[in-house]
Amino acid sequence: MPDASPRPRVPADPLAREYLLHLEKETQHSPNTVSAYGRDLAAFEEFCGRHYGQAGDWAAVDRLGFRGFLGEMQRRGLSKRTAARALSAVRSFYRYLQIQHGINASVSRAAKVPRLPKRLPGHLERGQVDELFAALEDRAAEEDFGPLRDLAILELFYSTGMRLSELQGLDISAVDLLSDQVKVRGKGRKERIIPVGGRAVRALRRYLPVREAQRSPTAADRRALFASTRGRRLAARSVQRIVHKAFDSIGVDGLRTHSLRHSFATHMLDAGADLRAVQEMLGHASLSTTQIYTHTSVERLKRVYKQAHPRA
Repeated sequence: MPDASPRPRVPADPLAREYLLHLEKETQHSPNTVSAYGRDLAAFEEFCGRHYGQAGDWAAVDRLGFRGFLGEMQRRGLSKRTAARALSAVRSFYRYLQIQHGINASVSRAAKVPRLPKRLPGHLERGQVDELFAALEDRAAEEDFGPLRDLAILELFYSTGMRLSELQGLDISAVDLLSDQVKVRGKGRKERIIPVGGRAVRALRRYLPVREAQRSPTAADRRALFASTRGRRLAARSVQRIVHKAFDSIGVDGLRTHSLRHSFATHMLDAGADLRAVQEMLGHASLSTTQIYTHTSVERLKRVYKQAHPRA
């Protein structure tokens, strides 16, 4: 059973906090990444305090310390993926300490990262996509604000494959409905232009007039593309609830908001789209990250083959 005892969410050590600020302000990692690294470093700090007598004495941690930290996570019943992420966060922190403060980082490589099983991303089948948008269109038939906004959110997600944080942070000015494109700011504050499909454009054209009628309390809220009924920019959690509610309406289980991004990539590659073009639209820094979707496509082809071939 995983350890249910509460864990600190942010490290107390000033060097660890300095590193998290570096991630946020200089390398411009996403808030979710910074938060996850903060929790991992806080857990490592707490471990070091128990085993080395003084939390924050990073130079005192030896190879056995890193292996012990990994072993403790395993004993607590944490998944290999969680342990691998925590170890990656600590190693990254030590690289920063070596560059900025001259602390030896080689000891952080003593513990081996757990071997992770390959996990194909979950996605909607084509028929489920049709069913999903048919249900959303029915709800939006009365031209009410909420259903029109929800339809536009899911159409834009599926049309562009953008991340949740990218969609949530969109301003109205980022959408060009004359050129059928949207400018998004992705990881590392990198901007990219993504084409927007015809159905998403139509959904946005229906939504924007009712969006203009919403009262927005601040200038920032007035710029936001997707807003609440009170005119405030939608929070990421609110967007997730909208997507999950749409999935529930057609009885789809086990998928998350990110599954719309997976669906976009899988269906594009299934239809013969160029891998590098999909990479650019997704905003992946490495082609190898995009290639996971080719595995998804191959798995689908294998299922079709086994179902259809008489000697399969």
